[in-house]
Amino acid sequence: MSSNVTRRLVLRGTAVAIAGAALAAPSALAAGRAASTAATDHSGHGGHGGPEAFDEVYQGRRIVGRPAEAGSHGAHHGGGFSVLIDGQELHVMQNADGTWISVVNHYEPFATPRAVARAAVDKLRGATLVPIAV
Repeated sequence: MSSNVTRRLVLRGTAVAIAGAALAAPSALAAGRAASTAATDHSGHGGHGGPEAFDEVYQGRRIVGRPAEAGSHGAHHGGGFSVLIDGQELHVMQNADGTWISVVNHYEPFATPRAVARAAVDKLRGATLVPIAV
Protein backbone atom coordinates (compact mmCIF):
# COMPACT_ATOMS: atom_id res chain seq x y z
CA MET A 1 0.00 0.00 0.00
CA SER A 2 1.23 3.42 -0.77
CA SER A 3 0.60 6.42 1.38
CA ASN A 4 -0.05 9.98 0.30
CA VAL A 5 2.09 11.27 3.17
CA THR A 6 5.26 12.77 1.82
CA ARG A 7 8.38 13.92 3.53
CA ARG A 8 7.43 17.49 2.60
CA LEU A 9 4.04 17.19 4.40
CA VAL A 10 5.67 15.74 7.51
CA LEU A 11 8.28 18.50 7.60
CA ARG A 12 5.61 21.17 7.06
CA GLY A 13 3.53 19.76 9.93
CA THR A 14 6.57 19.65 12.19
CA ALA A 15 7.48 23.24 11.30
CA VAL A 16 3.93 24.41 12.08
CA ALA A 17 3.97 22.61 15.44
CA ILE A 18 7.34 24.12 16.38
CA ALA A 19 6.22 27.60 15.33
CA GLY A 20 3.01 27.24 17.34
CA ALA A 21 4.94 26.16 20.42
CA ALA A 22 7.38 29.04 20.00
CA LEU A 23 4.52 31.54 19.76
CA ALA A 24 2.65 30.06 22.73
CA ALA A 25 5.67 29.87 25.06
CA PRO A 26 5.94 33.63 25.83
CA SER A 27 2.23 33.78 26.63
CA ALA A 28 2.48 30.78 28.93
CA LEU A 29 5.54 32.22 30.67
CA ALA A 30 3.84 35.59 31.15
CA ALA A 31 0.74 33.91 32.57
CA GLY A 32 2.91 31.86 34.92
CA ARG A 33 4.72 34.99 36.13
CA ALA A 34 1.39 36.78 36.67
CA ALA A 35 0.03 33.85 38.67
CA SER A 36 3.23 33.66 40.69
CA THR A 37 3.10 37.39 41.43
CA ALA A 38 -0.56 37.15 42.42
CA ALA A 39 0.22 34.24 44.74
CA THR A 40 2.96 36.13 46.57
CA ASP A 41 1.45 39.63 46.53
CA HIS A 42 -1.11 39.79 49.32
CA SER A 43 -1.64 43.53 49.27
CA GLY A 44 -5.13 44.84 48.83
CA HIS A 45 -7.01 41.98 50.44
CA GLY A 46 -7.14 40.07 53.68
CA GLY A 47 -7.85 36.54 54.76
CA HIS A 48 -4.35 35.11 54.68
CA GLY A 49 -3.30 35.85 58.23
CA GLY A 50 -5.30 33.05 59.86
CA PRO A 51 -8.39 33.36 62.02
CA GLU A 52 -9.14 36.58 63.82
CA ALA A 53 -8.21 36.64 67.52
CA PHE A 54 -11.06 37.22 69.95
CA ASP A 55 -11.66 37.68 73.68
CA GLU A 56 -15.27 37.94 74.78
CA VAL A 57 -17.83 36.84 77.32
CA TYR A 58 -20.47 34.59 75.76
CA GLN A 59 -23.38 33.39 77.92
CA GLY A 60 -21.38 34.19 81.05
CA ARG A 61 -18.29 32.24 79.90
CA ARG A 62 -15.06 33.89 78.82
CA ILE A 63 -13.95 32.59 75.43
CA VAL A 64 -10.56 33.51 74.01
CA GLY A 65 -9.12 32.66 70.63
CA ARG A 66 -5.58 33.54 69.58
CA PRO A 67 -2.61 32.24 67.62
CA ALA A 68 -1.29 29.14 69.39
CA GLU A 69 1.87 29.26 71.45
CA ALA A 70 4.63 26.78 70.72
CA GLY A 71 4.07 23.53 72.57
CA SER A 72 0.31 23.94 72.93
CA HIS A 73 -2.22 21.58 71.41
CA GLY A 74 -3.40 24.31 69.03
CA ALA A 75 0.08 24.68 67.58
CA HIS A 76 0.02 21.01 66.53
CA HIS A 77 -3.59 20.21 65.54
CA GLY A 78 -5.47 23.49 65.70
CA GLY A 79 -4.15 25.09 62.56
CA GLY A 80 -1.90 27.28 64.70
CA PHE A 81 -4.86 28.61 66.69
CA SER A 82 -5.80 28.09 70.34
CA VAL A 83 -9.26 28.46 71.93
CA LEU A 84 -9.88 28.75 75.68
CA ILE A 85 -13.14 28.59 77.62
CA ASP A 86 -12.77 30.04 81.12
CA GLY A 87 -9.01 29.48 80.85
CA GLN A 88 -9.28 25.79 79.85
CA GLU A 89 -8.09 24.85 76.38
CA LEU A 90 -10.81 23.68 74.01
CA HIS A 91 -9.13 21.35 71.55
CA VAL A 92 -9.96 22.60 68.07
CA MET A 93 -8.92 21.46 64.64
CA GLN A 94 -9.16 23.04 61.22
CA ASN A 95 -10.50 20.75 58.51
CA ALA A 96 -9.09 20.65 54.98
CA ASP A 97 -12.06 22.68 53.72
CA GLY A 98 -11.28 25.50 56.19
CA THR A 99 -14.06 24.70 58.67
CA TRP A 100 -13.39 24.15 62.37
CA ILE A 101 -14.41 21.41 64.81
CA SER A 102 -13.76 20.80 68.51
CA VAL A 103 -13.84 17.88 70.92
CA VAL A 104 -17.23 19.09 72.16
CA ASN A 105 -18.87 19.13 68.73
CA HIS A 106 -16.60 16.96 66.64
CA TYR A 107 -19.11 16.15 63.89
CA GLU A 108 -20.46 19.68 63.50
CA PRO A 109 -18.12 21.96 61.51
CA PHE A 110 -18.16 25.74 61.95
CA ALA A 111 -16.80 28.58 59.82
CA THR A 112 -14.58 30.18 62.48
CA PRO A 113 -12.92 29.31 65.80
CA ARG A 114 -15.20 31.91 67.45
CA ALA A 115 -18.27 30.06 66.16
CA VAL A 116 -16.92 26.69 67.34
CA ALA A 117 -16.17 28.17 70.80
CA ARG A 118 -19.68 29.61 71.10
CA ALA A 119 -21.20 26.28 70.03
CA ALA A 120 -19.10 24.48 72.64
CA VAL A 121 -20.38 26.86 75.33
CA ASP A 122 -23.94 26.11 74.19
CA LYS A 123 -23.31 22.34 74.34
CA LEU A 124 -21.62 22.51 77.75
CA ARG A 125 -24.73 24.16 79.27
CA GLY A 126 -22.73 25.53 82.19
CA ALA A 127 -20.57 22.44 82.74
CA THR A 128 -16.85 22.94 83.22
CA LEU A 129 -14.60 22.09 80.30
CA VAL A 130 -12.44 19.21 81.53
CA PRO A 131 -8.83 19.11 80.32
CA ILE A 132 -8.00 16.26 77.96
CA ALA A 133 -4.73 14.39 78.37
CA VAL A 134 -2.95 14.37 75.05
